[in-house]
Amino acid sequence: MTVFEADSLESLADKFLVHLKTVRQLSNHTIKSYQADLARLIEFCQENKISSWQALQSHDLRRYVALAHQTGISGTSQQRRLSTFRTFYNFLIKEGLTRANPVLAVSTPKSGKRLPKTLDTDQVNQLLNVKTSKWHAIRDSAILELFYSSGLRLSELVGIDLHNINPADGSVLVTGKGNKQRLLPVGKKATQAILNWLKIREDLPGKKAQVIDRSALFLSERGNRISTRNVQARIRYWTSRQGIPGNIHPHMLRHSFASHMLESSGDLRAVQELLGHADISTTQIYTHLNFQHLADVYDKAHPRAHAKSKTSNDSGGAND
Repeated sequence: MTVFEADSLESLADKFLVHLKTVRQLSNHTIKSYQADLARLIEFCQENKISSWQALQSHDLRRYVALAHQTGISGTSQQRRLSTFRTFYNFLIKEGLTRANPVLAVSTPKSGKRLPKTLDTDQVNQLLNVKTSKWHAIRDSAILELFYSSGLRLSELVGIDLHNINPADGSVLVTGKGNKQRLLPVGKKATQAILNWLKIREDLPGKKAQVIDRSALFLSERGNRISTRNVQARIRYWTSRQGIPGNIHPHMLRHSFASHMLESSGDLRAVQELLGHADISTTQIYTHLNFQHLADVYDKAHPRAHAKSKTSNDSGGAND
């Protein structure tokens, strides 16, 4: 019996997750995603009496993909799962626990590219037009402004500490995927909203907290670092309050930031740096521009697109 066979499906998956946490130092959110993907594959193996990872073959994985497709799992989700499995088997090979990676022989399902949903500038202005002096509103205004000002991920925003924000020079230091940090500019309106928040940050409604988190920039009313769920709920609240239709979520503000920056500047590399994308191909999804915007640019810039003047219309134009 090999070392591989002596270990259970679950135990080797657990070793891999520990490796992700301690060696690769991935975020808890990313590790949970890997864990969920492997749990589904373990369930498949158990249902099909596959007792070890070495016994799992490429044809088994193709069947797994086919079954997932029948249940309506999107191509994008399937691609992510197969990526998880490839990384897992690479780990097993490196540790000398198996000799081959069966995932390499499995084709990645094609998925139609979906453009990210964004808000137009009028909708963004409508959402950010928060005009009340209550504690929650002042905090939420700072959150909304910072999201759109700097194109943050939800996890990046809730993870900001007080010492990460510098209103004097309009910058914020955020920690992104893989614990990579980047220094980002903060716009004037967002900076002012944050200054307004800092003035009343510790004036908790009802003084419910016994101890206030001294490190976190954004707090819940109980004095703890605000949670991702709380932020999501508050954005839903303001979406409804400001009369904006649709399901607006934090990442849509990041999409809107990226799209608007790219439309205005055309600088793909700069937007890549601002978003913290490791691969520019990820940023290229924002290169879409709606037809009306392109038409407006064309009409203003192309010398043959301008409406003819009355003089040229009347001249007969033998050379037209």
